[in-house]
Amino acid sequence: MSQVSDEFTLYDLKVEVVAGEGEMVCDHQVGDYFEVSGENLSLPPGQTFPIYPLAALLPLLPAKQRETHRNDWMTTDALVACPDPLCGARFRITRTGRTTFRHAEVTRVPLPGAPEEGTGGSGDVAARAVDPAAEPADEPAEPTDDA
Repeated sequence: MSQVSDEFTLYDLKVEVVAGEGEMVCDHQVGDYFEVSGENLSLPPGQTFPIYPLAALLPLLPAKQRETHRNDWMTTDALVACPDPLCGARFRITRTGRTTFRHAEVTRVPLPGAPEEGTGGSGDVAARAVDPAAEPADEPAEPTDDA
């Protein structure tokens, strides 16, 4: 009897501040960014990121990490407006590569039909394979209008 793999793949993301139509009001600059791999968000050393735009971006990130249909707006729309209506900033979400994870290392909930032993992890997400050169599937050549 063969063991069923518990691996799954998520896109790694880069969220970058890009110029919009108006003047920026919030505390972010063109070129500021953060990256997401699995459940982990990282900023470059010494860089900050305001919490209000971060709060607006966070709900979109898990969907952007997953495969979506090529016609889904989550696949085609890459720009998100700053939540401050007076701020002209936009945030571009780009899929930068893929990372493979194991179910047993990111949750204690067993897969249906899987043996219960070994389903727990240390609580740390351990990536098994990272392919930064992977071409994301179904990404548009140019971002479309704001989400």
